[in-house]
Amino acid sequence: MVNRSLRALAGLVSAGAILGVAELVSAPIGPNSAPLPAVGDVVVELTPLGLERWAIEQFGTSDKTVLFLTMVAVSIVVAAVAGIVERRSRPYGSALFAVFGVLSVAACVTRSDASPTYAVPSILGVAVGIAVLRWLTGKLEQSTLVDAPEAPTSAQVSGGDRREFLGMVLATGAVAAFAGIGGRIWGSNARDVSASRDAVRLPTVAAPPLPAPTGADFKVPGLASYVTPNSQFYRIDTALVVPQLTTDEWSLRIHGMVDREIRLSFADLSAREPIERVVTLACVSNPIGGDLIGNAKWLGYPLKDLLEEAGVQPGADMVLSTSIDDFTAGTPLEVLLDGRDAMLAIGMNDEPLPVSHGFPARLVVPGLYGYVSATKWVTDIEVTRFDRAKAYWTKRGWSERGPIKTGCRIDTPKWSSELQAGRLMVAGVAWAQHRGIRGVEIQIDDGPWQQARIADEVSIDTWRQWAYEWDAEPGRHVIRARATDGTGETQTSDEADVVPDGATGWPETTVKVE
Repeated sequence: MVNRSLRALAGLVSAGAILGVAELVSAPIGPNSAPLPAVGDVVVELTPLGLERWAIEQFGTSDKTVLFLTMVAVSIVVAAVAGIVERRSRPYGSALFAVFGVLSVAACVTRSDASPTYAVPSILGVAVGIAVLRWLTGKLEQSTLVDAPEAPTSAQVSGGDRREFLGMVLATGAVAAFAGIGGRIWGSNARDVSASRDAVRLPTVAAPPLPAPTGADFKVPGLASYVTPNSQFYRIDTALVVPQLTTDEWSLRIHGMVDREIRLSFADLSAREPIERVVTLACVSNPIGGDLIGNAKWLGYPLKDLLEEAGVQPGADMVLSTSIDDFTAGTPLEVLLDGRDAMLAIGMNDEPLPVSHGFPARLVVPGLYGYVSATKWVTDIEVTRFDRAKAYWTKRGWSERGPIKTGCRIDTPKWSSELQAGRLMVAGVAWAQHRGIRGVEIQIDDGPWQQARIADEVSIDTWRQWAYEWDAEPGRHVIRARATDGTGETQTSDEADVVPDGATGWPETTVKVE
């Protein structure tokens, strides 16, 4: 019925008013006071491990976009229902909005950086939304006899009344959109840290500069470059809204089982000796042959020096690092003290860290999956024990220590490629951070394993490219790859899921040769 559609439209516009007003009011208060990001974080927090893993496997670095779109879809349905069930004498739709308001207020005020003012955007937004819903549905009830007991169910809003109502809807929607967009722009400008990032001048490293990876990059078409550009580096984290932190606001606290607590400002770092290293980072959710891995040149300060300066006490075996948005990672203490180039990084590929990759500072630890080591926007380091503290992902069923497993990937040819017979290049990358790669082998169909050519090794903490020239014959072929690390251990063929400590198995691709 037309009347039902108009009621649903009233609900949608009213919900838009809630979000628009809340976005506008949250601008001067802070991004974490806006309802959608706050509720989204709660959804992420409460999402079952299996569903969360499935989302990462299916959508990769787009998982947050999918979550946002899902929330929008659910919001549209709830808003439409609210408009349909709202009546002047039975304000069921208003009650639905009120429930949303309570949930969003709870989500906002329970955030770590919350103040009582974080409740204001949700309260004002819902109040305006309910007022708009009552106004629009009241106008509908004045324009038709559909709600009167004696009215036939087929009664419709008259043409003139419908045009007047649609005009009200358009005007309200325009105001809501203006408020929402204006609030978003205002908030983004207020929180923009571009000027702070642009002002950073990375320190000069005293050691000789890293050698150019001339022999480390085969430059084969379709093969990932040795160094991953910042714009292409994978991003997996729990932040629905990327934290915006200036260098003046940032500080790092080192405490817990230490002899002396240390607090560092960004300016304090300039008095320390930096290091520059190329390190490959990998996500534990990376499936066999996946792209949740990247190689970059990092500049920062050795974590070993910072921990030794604080004086680690006997009995400690874990470092719990916390980001500004409350994500935590538990890193084995011995890994940070064994001489590897674990660092507090401030630079990535010759520029300050991109905001989405942790600006102003993050952790980089060779040899461990990111969920136990690569905390972005890090502000707190607590020296503690595994039996006293649990990190974000450990609470969700992932293993405590997360050493990276030997792995490789076939970059070219791609799955289901159609190729011409003749000499073809099969190429990819292999990794075994902090053990290095000794060799890569290729198998065509069920034939013998053949040694691939591997690029020069710059560091045992980075991936190595490999390539194999194949005399391809017509037909459908399956190509497999396996790597052997620096200790002589070959990548296992046993297939395992990413949970609890990373996937195993051999990558393969199927191609058709004509």
